[in-house]
Amino acid sequence: MLLIGAAIVLDSFARFALQGLGTPAPVLPTKHLVITGLYRYVRNPMYVGVGAAIFGQALMFGSKELLLYGGLVWLAFHLFIYFYEEPTLRKTFGEEYDVFCREVPRWIPRSRRAPSSFTARQG
Repeated sequence: MLLIGAAIVLDSFARFALQGLGTPAPVLPTKHLVITGLYRYVRNPMYVGVGAAIFGQALMFGSKELLLYGGLVWLAFHLFIYFYEEPTLRKTFGEEYDVFCREVPRWIPRSRRAPSSFTARQG
């Protein structure tokens, strides 16, 4: 889980820089909505990757404290996304982000990627 989580985070960072022309940091946001790669399956793969890495460490070390920390980190991510990130992205990208939200789940990936009507717009 730790290695998979790290790989997910690295892929997400690369997509932000190369496709979105920005960073995950709110002070230097992307210029384009990133909807390729793992973003076809879940809207927040970077946060999922961080969570997987933390939970992987908890399992590796058998640490209840790390497990609790992982739960608190996920809660903080969820609140940040719900109250800040999603409203900001909705203002910035409008209908494109609304379609993304309708087609791609926030946390739990679907077994299939987003429908072809959505993925065709990824260009």
